[in-house]
Amino acid sequence: MTAGFDDGVDTNGSEPELSNREPAQFRGDERAALEAVLMVVEAPASTTDLAIAVGLPVDQTRQLLEGLAAEYRGAADGIRRGFELREVGAGWRIYSHPDYAPVVERFVRDGATAKLTQAALETLAIVAYKGPISRGRVSAVRGVNVDSVMRTLTSRGLVEEVGLEEGTGAVLYAPSDLFLERMGISSLDELEPLTPHLPTGQALEEIKDQVG
Repeated sequence: MTAGFDDGVDTNGSEPELSNREPAQFRGDERAALEAVLMVVEAPASTTDLAIAVGLPVDQTRQLLEGLAAEYRGAADGIRRGFELREVGAGWRIYSHPDYAPVVERFVRDGATAKLTQAALETLAIVAYKGPISRGRVSAVRGVNVDSVMRTLTSRGLVEEVGLEEGTGAVLYAPSDLFLERMGISSLDELEPLTPHLPTGQALEEIKDQVG
């Protein structure tokens, strides 16, 4: 159990409460604060972590989350929204509504048609040929920080997170299905060999040595 929470019901039969924690400064507006946190999480956040963020007991936080999920579904006010709050696995996250998937896909696809910079193309090539790969390793190959470029490629749906690197815990990236679609291939195995496009075979070996 995360530090700061009473594990279970106390001797008075009351609900678990935050211990040694000051009341949230936005007391009385935790619902809005909870929405603000949900808007910035990059992965599903657990009820416990969200409770810590807004300074509320876990049970009350779950009630707020379930209430928000119902409201977004239109159960509370009848308003149809293009997003929904879902509990997936061990956490909560806001997702676009499945009914509007074609619109989202078209937006992502059209955005991907915009011309990529040379830096983005080089980074995308490294991910395509050496993925799954972390941003740190891509930076090592290119010799520059690629955080901004990777965010661009991710936002355009060309690369995606596929797991964590053993030992370091760094996020690993690989080409997405959209990338394969744009390339007109069904598998990365269909990519052209990289060696003919390099000045020498030695250059490729140097890249392989840098990536590991």
